[in-house]
Amino acid sequence: MSGLKDLFGEEVIGKGGSKVSVDSLAQNDLIGIYFSAHWCGPCRYFTPKLAEFYNKVKAAGKKFEVIFVSSDQDEASFNNYYGQMPWLTVGFGNDKGDSLSDRYEVTGIPTLVFVDKHGKEKDRDGRDRVDEDPNGFPWDLA
Repeated sequence: MSGLKDLFGEEVIGKGGSKVSVDSLAQNDLIGIYFSAHWCGPCRYFTPKLAEFYNKVKAAGKKFEVIFVSSDQDEASFNNYYGQMPWLTVGFGNDKGDSLSDRYEVTGIPTLVFVDKHGKEKDRDGRDRVDEDPNGFPWDLA
């Protein structure tokens, strides 16, 4: 589990500002790290598709989670955009987002990186996987 803590620290943030232990993420077979921002047109197009995918996968009982990493420029934009998402976040205005972005060499958004329950990278092209084969989860990645 230390792999996930290396990525996210001790806690991530759930809906309503609740703190979620990173240890609890280890129950998932696959975790998506979603790099996005409200000001990004392609992000605003992809986010509802990802939310639909996420809700469908979760309703099917699959062990999957997504963690949002914001590139928003102010907290109000972050809060507005995150309010449309059903998953977790690293929050706004901390260094977790920058370190994750650097680690996965994110050069454009939206980007969706999949890692396993140990924090090991499985795929950097999660956006394409969701777009091209939304019913193929977990795409033999877990």
